[in-house]
Amino acid sequence: MSALSERALGTRQVPPVGLGCMNLSHAYGVPPSPERACAVLQKALDIGITHFDSAALYGFGRNEKLLGPFLRAHRDDIVLVSKCGMRGEKGVRSIDARPEKLQEDLENSLRRLQTEVIDLYYLHRYDKVTPIEDSVGMLSRFVEQGKVREIGLSEVSATTIRKAHAVHPIAAVQSEYSLWSRNVEIVVLDVCAELGISFVAFSPLARGLLTSVDIDPESFVDKDVRRGMPRFQEPHFSENLRWLPEYRAIATEAGCTPAQLALAWVLRQGKHVHVIPGTTSVDHLVENFAASGVELAGETVARLDELINPGTVSGPRYPPATQAEIDTEEFPVESVQAPVGD
Repeated sequence: MSALSERALGTRQVPPVGLGCMNLSHAYGVPPSPERACAVLQKALDIGITHFDSAALYGFGRNEKLLGPFLRAHRDDIVLVSKCGMRGEKGVRSIDARPEKLQEDLENSLRRLQTEVIDLYYLHRYDKVTPIEDSVGMLSRFVEQGKVREIGLSEVSATTIRKAHAVHPIAAVQSEYSLWSRNVEIVVLDVCAELGISFVAFSPLARGLLTSVDIDPESFVDKDVRRGMPRFQEPHFSENLRWLPEYRAIATEAGCTPAQLALAWVLRQGKHVHVIPGTTSVDHLVENFAASGVELAGETVARLDELINPGTVSGPRYPPATQAEIDTEEFPVESVQAPVGD
């Protein structure tokens, strides 16, 4: 397989590196100005990115409002992605996947995105109160109505994937996946390959740690979700910094940047795998997209796997308050934790 070849995302072909748009409106502190955000979107279009990933939650609707008018002129040439079932109202985040709430989400997203159809529409979270069959049944009706082309699931287990796929074909599953967050390797990656489902990795750069930028948790602003993540807190953060110099040395030896190394490693895990790194920097956007052309030797992959894995990463992915929201399988060594972002 050529590293530059496109990959199937559902029934569409897209470059393996897409753009996660959350950073432009949500989660990592103060969002960029609309002008700066649009500069990132324009550069993404210019270099050939066609997979744009948003959600009703991001910026409590602001991200969809940003993408809609900007991407409208390119509507037929892109895969426009959004998510339902997790939203923000009056400053409060909520998860509700009842069919009637998903209907509200869809109509709101279509209006904000200024489009008549969403190419790929994920259930952002399985809320564990509404049966997954009911939620997916409603998503399937959106497809029948011509308002959604294909449906997906986010942060779900293999069992949930199989239940959902029995109701309506699932085009894609999106979950956190990187060298330091490898839960999907337990079974989800294999189930997706078995069922012909595309897998989309969010946060493939380990929330920014696997880049050339030196991260200082003390500098995180109040709205940065990493402030509540154990891996960026002591004693875990100092432990995780121990393997970072060697990781960056491996990138140098491989002839790429640390970010490109992280993305290339994820893409090497299967032909059905995509990455959607987010950024507010045009330069980082170009750097990330070029990772699709990085070929990693087997020896390099083996060194990375030995260096960064569930046994060498310190701390759970998320704080305990909302772990119940996550349906993905957990490694036995991990504490039961929960997401603040995505």
